[in-house]
Amino acid sequence: MGNGEARVRGLAARAGGWSARHRWAAVGIWVLFVVLAMGLGSAAGRVDVKDSDQLKGETHTAARIIEDAGIEEPASETVLIQAKGSGLKATDPEFREAVTAVVRAVEKTGRVTDVTSPYDAKTISKDGRSALVQFDMRGDSDTAGERVEPVLEAVEGVQQEHEALLIEEIGGASMMKTFDDAFGDDFKKAEYSAVPVALGILLIAFGALVAALLPVALAVTAIMATMGLMGVVSHVMPMSDTANSVMLLVGLAVGVDYCLFYLRREREEREAGRDAQTALRIAAATSGRAIVVSGVTVCVAMAGMLFTGLAEFEAMGLASLMVVAVAMVGSVTVLPALLSLLGERVEKGRIPFLRRRKRGTGQDSRFWTAVLRRVLARPVISVVVAAGALLAVAAPALGMKTQQLTLDQEFGDSLPIVQTYNRLNEAFPGGSEPAEVVVRADDINAPRVQAALADFRERAISSGASRGPVEIKLHDAQDVAFVYVPLVGGSDQDKAGVSLDKLRDEVRPATLGKVDGLEAPITGQVAGSKDFNDQLAGAVVPVFAFVVVFAFVLMLLSFRSLTIALTSIVLNLLSVGAAYGILVAVFQHGWGASLVGAEGVGAIITWLPLFLFVILFGLSMDYHVFVVSRIREARLRGLETGDAIRHGVVTTAGVVTSAAVIMVAVFAIFGTLSMQSMKQMGVGLAAAVLIDATIIRGVLLPAVMALLGERNWYLPRWLHRLPDLTHDETPQAIAQPAARDDEGEPVKV
Repeated sequence: MGNGEARVRGLAARAGGWSARHRWAAVGIWVLFVVLAMGLGSAAGRVDVKDSDQLKGETHTAARIIEDAGIEEPASETVLIQAKGSGLKATDPEFREAVTAVVRAVEKTGRVTDVTSPYDAKTISKDGRSALVQFDMRGDSDTAGERVEPVLEAVEGVQQEHEALLIEEIGGASMMKTFDDAFGDDFKKAEYSAVPVALGILLIAFGALVAALLPVALAVTAIMATMGLMGVVSHVMPMSDTANSVMLLVGLAVGVDYCLFYLRREREEREAGRDAQTALRIAAATSGRAIVVSGVTVCVAMAGMLFTGLAEFEAMGLASLMVVAVAMVGSVTVLPALLSLLGERVEKGRIPFLRRRKRGTGQDSRFWTAVLRRVLARPVISVVVAAGALLAVAAPALGMKTQQLTLDQEFGDSLPIVQTYNRLNEAFPGGSEPAEVVVRADDINAPRVQAALADFRERAISSGASRGPVEIKLHDAQDVAFVYVPLVGGSDQDKAGVSLDKLRDEVRPATLGKVDGLEAPITGQVAGSKDFNDQLAGAVVPVFAFVVVFAFVLMLLSFRSLTIALTSIVLNLLSVGAAYGILVAVFQHGWGASLVGAEGVGAIITWLPLFLFVILFGLSMDYHVFVVSRIREARLRGLETGDAIRHGVVTTAGVVTSAAVIMVAVFAIFGTLSMQSMKQMGVGLAAAVLIDATIIRGVLLPAVMALLGERNWYLPRWLHRLPDLTHDETPQAIAQPAARDDEGEPVKV
């Protein structure tokens, strides 16, 4: 190639140049890649995370014992029979008649097994006003919700015949059906509405249908390809539905963002009077490079989830990493090819009333120009006010309380079954979510083992950990026993946790722990929550350290500035801290909760803080890299640092605003879901992106850089030997005669 080609040093610039010269080949390779990925994924099928792999600790051990024994735990159901007033007791004939009617009604459906009467199982409350009829659903527990309808109807029939009593059913199958009916379409609606919302905002931003469709098309094809790859990869690292939903969110966000950055820069250069070929070369070398730096940084952040040791987090991290990598590759390869093919036709489908304003040589934002004028005139005041405000917003995060949300916290009183759950817990504390002791012995019927089981049952109650009844189910063929222990504290996670500790640390060692060769891990909802919290707490420091250190190194290598790398990390941490503060204020303390249709539930869902940190740290780098790249580009062209800051922030304001509006709108959709955990995720993500795109990038970043001046570009002499990943290309350098091929003919772009 000629000298013109030698000037293009960056990976993104070379990839964009090749794709533009081989347009149909680039598009064909991308389409083939997407089709092959989907085909391979469909053929391979997706392997999901097993229950036994979800957690480590005792919960994992219990799940492994059950899995190894080949025991399929059925979906258990309970019918609560409770006197409406203070008159009837469980010993009264009318009450007994109702119990008998419930037992007969559920047995008659043919869908249940192991029906037990409260008079046999002694499941009668201390005040004698409540009793429980318990049974198991036949068939696979995962699909029990699809078969429970006749049983629910049978119980409802008995209720109509006994108006003096409350007769209500609750259990795994009935809750599954209730939630599927009430919220089964929630996620699908949110996922399906995300794309039209993004497209609508892009139509407003670009004013042309073709230009708006390009980012959505890139994001959707990247998501489709990643879904296929997830199927293949799941045979090495299992995936999940949650990972799929997170992948869709992240893929849509970064796919649209990357394409938006690239397309806006190409249009800006054409508006500045450059021809289509030159404009595309400049976009490839500048925005393309920013996309690569941002994409690698986001991938590193997502990889942090692989260090948690939690299978669900590892699946989410790997799925997110893959979709970001695919979107990044697509942005610097197939996108320039499409832009080269379309040329001026990218403006086709102009939307009436959305005429694009011509701005000569730039796309300066009047609003951000006015803001920047004040920020740069008083940078010290701007830093103090903005940083002080964000620290104040972040302050509530110091009192953050995390836990697995209980049923009433997750759904409030919006569902009748939640009221049943509360009534059951009041009458039988812990009865709805008992601890489950999975006992495995060489001979489960050996006298010593049976004596230990009986002793455990007695001490569980005498120790104060449970008020009973403690139920034991034997599986003789597998030499396994299940011991169900209702915990004192019930739905109060803190009190139930104390009861769990008594079982694990006092009762078990003094009873089952004295039998040689016997395993007795304790699992259940409360135990699972505790094990999850313990494991997550142990993962926080490694994940934080990995993400921060590697992001710092990448920024250092990409911008060749120690100052830029440090300020990037500090500003991102401040943004994440503010998001934490908003979450705690709204969902833990209930301040302004009604404004987002939420409730103050007193806690943040356990997995959210670490998840938010990783996602936000990655996504906020999109904006940071894009803005700082533009500032550095202007500085390399010879502008003073102050002028370069003004130019970089103002000229990127439009694209950053558009990208942020799309992200906020998509995340806000998840904030409208009925589940409090999803509301927390949606509100946390939307608030953080909004803060990041406005206060951080529009005020703090320019103010801090203005104060630092030339020190922004400081790199100690001892770091000069670091690899140089800058490969900067300024528009003046790129806007030279096009490269020529070996015959001396101009290369078409």
